[in-house]
Amino acid sequence: MKVLEKDIRDICEDRCVHPQTVCLAKAAMLKDDKVQDLAEMFKILGDPTRIKILHILSRGEMCVCDIAETLGMNQSAVSHQLRTLRGARLVKFRKAGKEALYSLDDDHVISLMCQGLEHISHEDRR
Repeated sequence: MKVLEKDIRDICEDRCVHPQTVCLAKAAMLKDDKVQDLAEMFKILGDPTRIKILHILSRGEMCVCDIAETLGMNQSAVSHQLRTLRGARLVKFRKAGKEALYSLDDDHVISLMCQGLEHISHEDRR
């Protein structure tokens, strides 16, 4: 990601509030509980290992052993990350005999990943 250069001109030079614009913006504000939930989801998505897991699972269901092997991590560490993702309803879990199988919770998760990838690709073109 690019870091913007410090530029003194990136703020208003005169304080001039536009009441109608402010009123419309306030009316469209998310409720605090939604803001908190969204911030928590982005916090969870802020971990590179979790992003790797979501990307791996975008190809389909996998057992914990295979995810761990793919990432070069131990099962315990992967299971910890999967529990966090599961708690955020980003992945789902099922048991098949002795295997613990995980998959993405729904298509919204793929959409989130695609939107993020599209955004960073767009930034690369600047």
